[in-house]
Amino acid sequence: MKKPTLHFLLTAVAATAILSLTGCETIKTASHSHSFKFDPPDKTPKNPSAVKVKISTGAQRLYVVEGNEVLIATPVTVGKSASPTPQGDFKIYSKQAHRRRVSQPDAGYPMTYWMEFKPAYGIHWGFMKPSPATLGCVRMPLIAAKEVFAIVPKGAPLNIAKSQPWDETIGKNLPVLDDGPLPNPPKSYLHSPQVFHDAAKGKMWNF
Repeated sequence: MKKPTLHFLLTAVAATAILSLTGCETIKTASHSHSFKFDPPDKTPKNPSAVKVKISTGAQRLYVVEGNEVLIATPVTVGKSASPTPQGDFKIYSKQAHRRRVSQPDAGYPMTYWMEFKPAYGIHWGFMKPSPATLGCVRMPLIAAKEVFAIVPKGAPLNIAKSQPWDETIGKNLPVLDDGPLPNPPKSYLHSPQVFHDAAKGKMWNF
């Protein structure tokens, strides 16, 4: 049998290396993680009255901006097709760190770091999904929700649209978050004051 040439061997090694790198990159891009470890970098606004919130329903991204500078960016979960998140220009007219759902289903469920922009519609902490899944509200990861709540003043303008200018840059580099595989915390915990004490520390239950 004819022995392989050096050129053939080097070509085979190079091809294997490329395939290996491609495989690693694919796995990295497709991987999902739960939201409780997500801690986005944030900047303190120079002028809090100039802070605005922008939400992209298509990319499921929220951006807190001051002028053209993004202070914080986070994945969000928006309303599903049967109950879409409303689009348009709004103001965040109510903020409540310790809020609970008042209607069924799941009355008493924590909606921590609530920021209301339309009656019965708000931005708040909630379990994250990689695709639209809410009844119209906008869910954020817990640590991001805490940071956004602290930075965004009452009365801040809010724009919700299909896309935002940062979707293809900052938004594209944000992780895919999926809390679906996590176990459900006990209802006794979710309905207790402890859930708010833990949220203030940026944690929940044993996640």
